Amino acid sequence: MRMVTIDGPSGSGKSLFARRLASALSTRGSVSLVEIEALYEGWTLDGAWQRLLDWVLEPVATGWGGGFHPYDWDTRSWSPGWYPVPVADVLVVEGCGSCPLAAEGFVSYQVWIEASPEVALARGLARPGVDLDRHLRAWQQLEARHFAEQGTRRRADLLVDGDPPRPLTFDPELALSTLS
Repeated sequence: MRMVTIDGPSGSGKSLFARRLASALSTRGSVSLVEIEALYEGWTLDGAWQRLLDWVLEPVATGWGGGFHPYDWDTRSWSPGWYPVPVADVLVVEGCGSCPLAAEGFVSYQVWIEASPEVALARGLARPGVDLDRHLRAWQQLEARHFAEQGTRRRADLLVDGDPPRPLTFDPELALSTLS
């Protein structure tokens, strides 16, 4: 299994890029997509990578499907629903903190997406959520510290500009050849 991570600040366009990449890659083989946000336990990155490792990467590496009970942001607890992650040719993991230094031995390709702070904040505030403004501003500080400590942008194989009017585009053939 090859793993692609799509990391970067909140509101930069990671989710859209990840869906487009997964769709393009699925024309060549099986793809599983995990949004690491489902593994946060609230507004923290603490433990998310370890949960991904324990619940998804280790089972998938042994040929078993992984999966998890995603975090329910409305109830602030783990959901009773199950999100299965089948064994696939490529696993795409997207979200803030999806490529910490601890991921180095697992990741085949790292994508970093960023948008200007104004665009990222506007996108973040446009999302539904209770008291999002207060949480989002604190989150931006937390993720900035995390990215600086981890050197995430510097370690990326591909840098993507998430600002409009330039659409989030990529060359699927280049992505596929890089993963071959």
